[in-house]
Amino acid sequence: MFKTKRLIASALSAALCCVASLLQISSPAGGYFNAGDAVVLLSAFLMGPVSGAAAAGIGSAAADVLSGFVIYAPATLIIKALMALVSGAVLRRLKSPKRVAPAVLAGIAAEAVMISGYFAFASVILGLGAGALADVPGNLIQGFFGVAAGTYLYLALSKIPGIRDFADL
Repeated sequence: MFKTKRLIASALSAALCCVASLLQISSPAGGYFNAGDAVVLLSAFLMGPVSGAAAAGIGSAAADVLSGFVIYAPATLIIKALMALVSGAVLRRLKSPKRVAPAVLAGIAAEAVMISGYFAFASVILGLGAGALADVPGNLIQGFFGVAAGTYLYLALSKIPGIRDFADL
């Protein structure tokens, strides 16, 4: 039963990451913002670093494929999985789950992974060099939203008895 619940929870989290990433708001500077980072963090906070990483990476990469940004899918798979791995590990390490400050710190660590990961991808793999810096302000805004919304959702959902000990499945 343990493995079945974990698999179902991971699949649902991957689907939520995908859908939240597909809800896109166009940026005047080019590209778009989405709510995917909030669900990436929520997955890691509720399910822990490993299951959260699998769900976040797969769901977010699927959104890239479905929205036509296939070239970003491999990078997104790695970056979003690392975000969840880092944020879940930091939250567990701080040993103060279900509190604002540890969740915010874990979210900030994850968003630093996102910003540096996409910068490295764009500058090296896509060959933009220093031109990749143009994406950093938009990623900062998305990261800020992700931390705020992910923390809020986590604290709100963790008050529900069935979800309270979800990471301990």
